Amino acid sequence: MRRIWTSVVMAGLMASPLTAQDKPNVVILLADNVGYGDIGAYGAGEVRGMPTPRIDRLASEGLRLTQYLVEPACTPSRTALMTGRYSQRVGLSTVIIAGTPNTLQPGEVTLGELFKSRGYTTAATGKWHLGASDISWPTRQGFDEYHVGVLETTDGTLYRESMQRAGMPEAAIAATEPYIWESEANGDLKKVRPYTLEYRAQIEADIAKASVDFIQRQAKAKQPFFLYVGFTNTHYPIRTAREFEGKSRIGPYGDAIMELDYRTGQVLDAIKAAGVEDETIVIWLSDNGAAPTQGTSETRAGFNGPFRGELGDALEGSIRTLGMIKWPGRIAPRASNQMLSVHDWFPTLAGIIGAKVPTDRPIDGVDQGAFITGKQEKSKRESLITFIGTDVAAVRWRNYRVYPKPFAPSSGNPAMYGLGGIREEGNGFPVIFNIEADPREENNVLGTSAWVIGPYLKVIAEYQKTLEKYPNPKPVRLTEFGK
Repeated sequence: MRRIWTSVVMAGLMASPLTAQDKPNVVILLADNVGYGDIGAYGAGEVRGMPTPRIDRLASEGLRLTQYLVEPACTPSRTALMTGRYSQRVGLSTVIIAGTPNTLQPGEVTLGELFKSRGYTTAATGKWHLGASDISWPTRQGFDEYHVGVLETTDGTLYRESMQRAGMPEAAIAATEPYIWESEANGDLKKVRPYTLEYRAQIEADIAKASVDFIQRQAKAKQPFFLYVGFTNTHYPIRTAREFEGKSRIGPYGDAIMELDYRTGQVLDAIKAAGVEDETIVIWLSDNGAAPTQGTSETRAGFNGPFRGELGDALEGSIRTLGMIKWPGRIAPRASNQMLSVHDWFPTLAGIIGAKVPTDRPIDGVDQGAFITGKQEKSKRESLITFIGTDVAAVRWRNYRVYPKPFAPSSGNPAMYGLGGIREEGNGFPVIFNIEADPREENNVLGTSAWVIGPYLKVIAEYQKTLEKYPNPKPVRLTEFGK
C-alpha cells in the first residue's frame, strides 16, 4: 500500500512540478517537555530568571499560537506530528520503553515521506522516540540522513548507574545501555557512542551543530530541504554544557531552557547566514507540557502557565503548550488564540508544498494553511480528543473541556491519574470545565452548561464511526500476557 501511495504522489510531482519559490524549506524545532509558562513570549523568560531572547524573537516574527494542543506524552505527540493521526490509530498511544515491541510501522506515511514525494532532501537530528527497530528508523521513514540520533529517550542515561546499584552484571547493563546513532549512505544506522550522563551535557550542542551543517550543505546545493530537529531539553535528567551551568537564576531547569534558547538561535543564524531565510518556514514547538511534580528538583521548575496538569495526564496543562511558525513575507507577525493541534501540521505542510495526503486511512489533522497565512480569520479546528492509552480521557470542544470519567481527588502527583487511570464513574455524567473562565479546571459547570454534552458526544461519535472501517491496531500492553 505504501509503494502504491508513493507512486501516485510521485506521478503527481512529475505532472505538476513546483517552482523553487513554491517549495519553501521547512525546519521544525521540537523541544522536549517545555511548558506553556517556560518561555518569555508566553509570560516567562526574564520574569522567571531564565530569559529566552531568541525564541521570543522568533515568536514575534511569525504566528504565535496561544491555543496549541498536543498529545499527553513524548511518543504519542511525536507520532501525531509525524503522521497527522491520533497516536491510537498508529499503535503508539503509550511512551515507548526500550526493549518493548512498540515501534512505528512501515505502512505509516510520515512527514519525511511527504517531503520526499515532492523532491526535498530530508534530515532528522536528535530525539526520535518512535521506535528503535530497523523498520522505524528515520532513514526507513522518509529521511535521507539522521544525525546525533537518540532513538529512544534520555531516561536511558540513568540505567547504568541504577543497574550498578542493583548489582546487575555488566553484560546485562551493556545490553540496555542507550547509544547515539548516525546514518550511513545506505540508510543503515550505526552506533557512534554510548548515550551517557556525561554526554548528556554535550548532546544539545551536537544536535545544533549537525542541524547547522545540514542547512549549510543544502543551501549550497540549492536543493529544497526539510529538517526535523529533536532537541532533548528539558527532559530529565538535566545536564547542560558547562557554559550554561548556573546561567539562570532558578537552577538546572532554567539553565536548560537558556541553552535550548541559544541552540535555537544557532539554527536560526545558520538559516540566515546561508541566505535562505526568506524561503524557509521555521516551526518551533514543544511536544507536551512540563512535569513540575515529577522527577527530581532539577525538573520541577517547569511551569505550565495558568493551566492545571502536566506531562502524562489528560488535563489542559499537559496538552496545551508552545507553538509558533515563521514564514517571511507569507505569515504576518501576530498572536492568535485560535485552536490548532499537533496533528494539523501534516496536512498543512502537505498543502503548502503540494503533496498528496493519504486517503486510505483517517487523517485527524486539518489543513490550516489559509488560517496561518491570514487568508481566513478562524482556524478550521474546534475540537480535539485526548486519550490515555486507548481510553478517551477528555474532549476539548471550543472553550470547554469535558471528561467522561473525572479524575479521583488526591493530594499526590496529578500526572499519575493519567498514567495510572485512577478515574471515577461520576454517576454516568461527565465533568465539564470552561477553560477560559477556569484554566485550573476547578469549577465543574455541568449544572449550567449541560448543553455542551451534545457537541461532546458528536465529536466522540464521529471518531468512533471511523473505527468501523479503520479499526485501531491492538495496543502494546506490558501487563497482559498470552494469546
